[in-house]
Amino acid sequence: MMQHVRPAILGLILLTLLTGCVFPLGLFGVGRLLFRDQAEGSLVTRGGMVIGSQLIGQDFKRPQYFHPRPSAAGTGYDGVSSGGTNFGPSNPKLIEDIRRLAEEYRINNGLPRDAMVPIDAVTRSGSGLDPHISPANAALQVSRVARARAVSEDIVRRLLGEHTEARQLGFLGDPRVSVLDLNLALDQTAPFTAR
Repeated sequence: MMQHVRPAILGLILLTLLTGCVFPLGLFGVGRLLFRDQAEGSLVTRGGMVIGSQLIGQDFKRPQYFHPRPSAAGTGYDGVSSGGTNFGPSNPKLIEDIRRLAEEYRINNGLPRDAMVPIDAVTRSGSGLDPHISPANAALQVSRVARARAVSEDIVRRLLGEHTEARQLGFLGDPRVSVLDLNLALDQTAPFTAR
């Protein structure tokens, strides 16, 4: 019996060390070496202060900023409580939530009551931390942002065009807009001054 138990225990110890220590540490080292920015969280800094991440959405609520996709992570954009609602498409709570979010979106952006609203403006992503919105969602927010900043819509549209990212590798995913990058560009180009 000992001739079977001893190799099993040694195999368990060896595999635990390899898969639980050596492999993760090696992967961590390679990641830090080859993908330093991503390994450190793709942090965005201004004036030496961290103000956000390229990978994690933030909640912008003021009218002079583009608003992100709704979040179901904790109290909203809570990285500790990442997750979606997990409601099915026929769940009454989901239907009511979408109806309420669509109504708020139309009111916030000065749209008619029957205006079509982009799906990413009224649904929550799986992680609840999506840093991007669709170009269609951003385009419907241009008037509100321009009005709040007292600048031309053309200026805001130009910034939107400059910060719209194409499909990855030309065919993966959909075009998208980084809300943080666009809002930072707005602050640089058309600083908000309270009236």
